[in-house]
Amino acid sequence: MIPPHNRITMADVAREAGVSRSSVSRVFLGQKKVSAENRRKVLEVAERLGYVPNVIASELASHQSRTVGLLLRDAANPAYGLLFTELQRQAQAAGINVVSMTISIDRHEQQHIASLNHLLGMQVAGLIVATGSVPSEKLVPFHNRLPIIRAGRPEPTGKIHAVSYDEVDAGTRLAHHVAHHGHRHVAVICTAPTASYPEWVRASSMITALAEHNVQVTQIHADHDDNGHNHLAQCLDTPRNDTPITAIMCPSDVRQLEVIRWAKARGFAIPDDLSITGCDGIMPGIDLLGISTYRIDVAGVATRVIEHITNLISAQAPPATIINETLPGTLIPGHTVAQPLLTNHA
Repeated sequence: MIPPHNRITMADVAREAGVSRSSVSRVFLGQKKVSAENRRKVLEVAERLGYVPNVIASELASHQSRTVGLLLRDAANPAYGLLFTELQRQAQAAGINVVSMTISIDRHEQQHIASLNHLLGMQVAGLIVATGSVPSEKLVPFHNRLPIIRAGRPEPTGKIHAVSYDEVDAGTRLAHHVAHHGHRHVAVICTAPTASYPEWVRASSMITALAEHNVQVTQIHADHDDNGHNHLAQCLDTPRNDTPITAIMCPSDVRQLEVIRWAKARGFAIPDDLSITGCDGIMPGIDLLGISTYRIDVAGVATRVIEHITNLISAQAPPATIINETLPGTLIPGHTVAQPLLTNHA
């Protein structure tokens, strides 16, 4: 009998099933060197005792690890939540086991590194990093020990594999969309690259593309939780050169919805008084919301990341070149962008 509350081991299963420990090991490793009868007895006893094999230990013993770690930014963010779902779906289809840790954006960098070290300590075969909270210089030392690939975020160093959304295309196409509607003075919500690198790239690309159309740009600096409302209010109330701001471009849909809520509370009609754009395009019911945005290719990024990590953990040697892919998305025109009315907001 197995004492209650004791951890069930492979030896316990072997004794109860009347087979050798090596036979139990072969069953759970999926090897064929065991009879059908013994396999049946092992699985039956394991289910009855509640035995769960140590997957990581078994993979290490067989030198055939199919477990990768996933370091993910807070999945409460819709874009990261969807990316997590798609990565899990693609990994399951590829026969890859994913062990994940989610890190909150407000945690200190030391805690982010602790989460990274925890995953690495589990002896995973590879690592997917779906957060910008861990800087590249912290990943590079591990790059030669195991395959590491960033998912969804551009990798500026060129030293870590990455499959990312085409943030430049996102910002550029949204800016063209706004300019083509005749807006001559646009406010762009900007974040620092240390706060959100993708948002920084999007905003920078918006500014560059708007300049190509000779559109006047006012940069509104924001952080994680603030969209620069006070600065934005000042700019809307005191137009420069008699050219009022008629559009606000936000680097994410979450920020866009906050700005729309704020603008409506101040009496602005959207899009008659102000056109407002976002970016991500992945929230459920976005077609019903009618917001003007850009849909990033989350499913495409997840598919390519899993394809690459599968090849990397199976390869005998690291690839000769660093993987660096960017996947464009789709512009969603929506109903929050229109031609500006010839009125002053002040």
